[in-house]
Formats: sequence, C-alpha cells, structure tokens
Amino acid sequence: MIKVGLTGNIGSGKTISCKVFELLGVGVYYADKKAKEILNTGEVKNEIEKIFGNSVFDDNYNIINKKLAEKIFNDKQALQKINSIIHPKVRDDFKLWAEKHESKPYVIQEAAILFETGSYKDFNVIVLVVSSEKLMIDRVCKRDDASIKDVESRLNNQIAQEEKISKADFVLNNNEEELLIPQIIDVHKKICENHI
Repeated sequence: MIKVGLTGNIGSGKTISCKVFELLGVGVYYADKKAKEILNTGEVKNEIEKIFGNSVFDDNYNIINKKLAEKIFNDKQALQKINSIIHPKVRDDFKLWAEKHESKPYVIQEAAILFETGSYKDFNVIVLVVSSEKLMIDRVCKRDDASIKDVESRLNNQIAQEEKISKADFVLNNNEEELLIPQIIDVHKKICENHI
C-alpha cells in the first residue's frame, strides 16, 4: 500500500487538490477533519480541560473552537500539547482506514502539519500544495470569516513553504496562474508509474 502525504499551509488549496485525486480513484483521508472529531471526544475534552480549565468550553461542555484557537495559536507550548494529544490518535485511525482502502491505487492523507509534527516520515511520497501568502490569507479570511491577524498568526505556526518545498517529492502550484488539475494528473501518473 503506497501512502502519500498531501500537505500545505493553511489556505494553500489542499482540500480542492484532494477532491481531484478522489476523482482519479485515489482514497483520501482528511486528517484535519478527523482531528476535529477526535477533539470533541470525552477523553480529549478532559485533557483539554486539564490544560486550559473550563475557559474554552460552553455551558454544555462543548469546545468553543474560536476560544481554543486563540489560546493555541498564540502559545506554541499549548499548541504542542494539543498536537501531542490528538496526532497519535489521528495516526492510529489513519492506519486502520488505510487497511480498508487497499483496493485503491494508493491512499492520501491530507494534513496541514505533516512537517511540523514529523509525521511526513511515515509516507512513501509527499505532495505539497503551495500558493502566495496573500492568496492563502484571502482564502482563509473568506472561508473562516477570520481576521487577517488571526490568519497570519496561524500561518506563523506553520513551517515556511520554502522550507517544505525542499522536503516534498511533488509541488502543486495553486497560484491561480497555472491550471491545478493538469498538475495533479501529472503527479498521479508519476506516483502510479513509480510506486505501483
């Protein structure tokens, strides 16, 4: 089973890229979505309460995502603590998921922080989606109804694209100047030719 990690900084276009790979018959595991599900389990909520107290919860013991984001994206130690709770659980879940998708030509795990967590080493191939900082900020501001300052803070917690490019096997330019789909088709063919 070929395991591909697809990553990129926030707003780079990871999800749209993955949707194209799915159309090509590739299985895609959305790690960031799964992390949000895991975040809302009782066990993880208890861990979060130990770190932050009840300040990030509403009256029904639901996490207030905006408050949690404010805390973790302005405190690298808090971010590391949350990642150390959630990422091992996501890694285990992905392994089980991948076993169920062995009929696919290969599987992709889409995750924003593969390099930041060191989990990029768990994959046979790394695909990186890049874009200009301005485009990334604009996309996230529109998508999340976030301020420029909030998005910049989140970007500052991610490794710079230039550093990631040197570690990636393939780079998809989602800069609105080059067509994305032909780039994805080319990467798909190369993965299939070289690894299957």
